[in-house]
Amino acid sequence: MKQEMIANFEEKMAAPDFWDDNERAQGVIAELNAIKGVVEQYGALSSEQEDLEAMLEMLEEESDADLEAEWTESVKGLVRKVDDFELQLLLNQPYDKSHAILELHPGAGGTESQDWASMLYRMYTRWAEKRGFKVELLDYLPGDEAGIKSVTIMVRGYNAYGYLKAEKGVHRLVRISPFDASGRRHTSFVSCDVVPEIPDDVQIEIRPEDLRVDTFRSSGAGGQHINKTESAIRITHLPTGIVVACQTERSQIQNRDRAMKMLMSKLYEIKIQEQQKELAAIRGEQMDIAWGSQIRSYVFHPYSMVKDHRTGVETGNVQAVMDGDLDAFIDGYLRSQIKQPEANG
Repeated sequence: MKQEMIANFEEKMAAPDFWDDNERAQGVIAELNAIKGVVEQYGALSSEQEDLEAMLEMLEEESDADLEAEWTESVKGLVRKVDDFELQLLLNQPYDKSHAILELHPGAGGTESQDWASMLYRMYTRWAEKRGFKVELLDYLPGDEAGIKSVTIMVRGYNAYGYLKAEKGVHRLVRISPFDASGRRHTSFVSCDVVPEIPDDVQIEIRPEDLRVDTFRSSGAGGQHINKTESAIRITHLPTGIVVACQTERSQIQNRDRAMKMLMSKLYEIKIQEQQKELAAIRGEQMDIAWGSQIRSYVFHPYSMVKDHRTGVETGNVQAVMDGDLDAFIDGYLRSQIKQPEANG
């Protein structure tokens, strides 16, 4: 299967017009390299398993304490590698391999919630950097005193959406507020929305009369990488109320193109959700797939804990999580999604 996919990609790359669309060409190359990486990883795991089997045969013939200790540690290491490899194979849903568009919006609470949004923005940026993904800032609205009112980023990388779809929902923070002179404990909420960047060949009908397009002056964190002319674009899709904005390109035309792609991705996500609701009704399943459900709590006080309410995965190392260590939560979510269909039988 994978070998056929590799052959198909290599055939595309051999086409005379392959480099006519540079961005598309780079995407094909990235996907090809990722698939080759999976094949190579499988080969390496198989080879390591064979080595361990040979080592076990030696131990059965003649006992050796040092060799046995080495074999035991090697087996543990192989189990961890197989778990990681299995997780990659779970990302087989439509658009899992796509780039991800991630948005953060603070809930009620003013500066406290806006500061929490900036902390999550940093957390996701750190997570992406650790995975070797590229982060592009699409829209940024700074808070009045601190933090951010909203932020939209594009996370570019193979399986970016497959991983980050686990983060969609409301994130809750409990801590002693640095903005409260009385030192009281505060609870803050930030919603995280994640959609895949849909390919150019997916058609979503958008009528011009359903759009309101506004231009505005760009604003950003410290003014870095943000164009200060009247080039920023905000598009409102009137039938759904969806609002998208882009301010990082140099011209209105470029910002409009990026914003339209974001809108198409959001409308496509709604279409998929409607299909999922129909399937759930047919199956008689009782599932909450509504936007806004609280998925995770981050407690800084009176104790330290981050807990995912969907899977029960938790850790006391809050600082590591805020530095981008999210893989345990993502792993738990993806594996829980695989188990659900089996349970429903």
